[in-house]
Amino acid sequence: MFIVLMGVFSFLFGGDPTYRYNLIIGLFLWEFFAEATRTGLLAMQSKGYLLNKVKFPAWIFVVTSASNALVTLAVFLAAITLFLTLTGRPPGAIGIGLFVLYLVHYALIVTGISLAASVLFLRYRDLNQIWDVAIQAGFFVAPIIYPLSIIPERFHFFLYLWPPTPIIQFSRELLVNGTPPTLKAHLLLILMAGTILMSGVLVFRRYAPRAAEYL
Repeated sequence: MFIVLMGVFSFLFGGDPTYRYNLIIGLFLWEFFAEATRTGLLAMQSKGYLLNKVKFPAWIFVVTSASNALVTLAVFLAAITLFLTLTGRPPGAIGIGLFVLYLVHYALIVTGISLAASVLFLRYRDLNQIWDVAIQAGFFVAPIIYPLSIIPERFHFFLYLWPPTPIIQFSRELLVNGTPPTLKAHLLLILMAGTILMSGVLVFRRYAPRAAEYL
């Protein structure tokens, strides 16, 4: 996918020497979000046969469903650090530390979405199809194949409401441009991650006790 998108969109954004770095960061971060939320949505349904047989918290099904995506993300962290170093853009210790912090917030966001979606899917079986459409549309909402600067600034607020957007943008600014976002931007990211996680926990607590009835 990276080679195809690079080949196509380099004609449009070829004047930007950092485009290939931004593209690969955007693609890997997006793939984590798409894969982890899809598996999280199906976690309770796919492991439903264990709900009445094993006594441990049901949320473990959801949290552990993202393990494969997390391993891939960890490999990406090492790979992008090596790639940037070899191409003359080595991130410093502070840069790597902030990037890891962004990934932690990203994981919390995905966990919140997965917790809510996993129990709602048991009641509303069309939710997976709706989420697939949202993921397909969300690929173009997030600035993955295009720089955010080509969108009029008055629309940036709405793009930042889509959770992958701030993670992708902050990571690019930090790793590629070497300029960390402002304190206000970090506080807003913390607020977003906390809100999504807590909302997911509340929805999960509301519906999880009756999950066995919906299977």
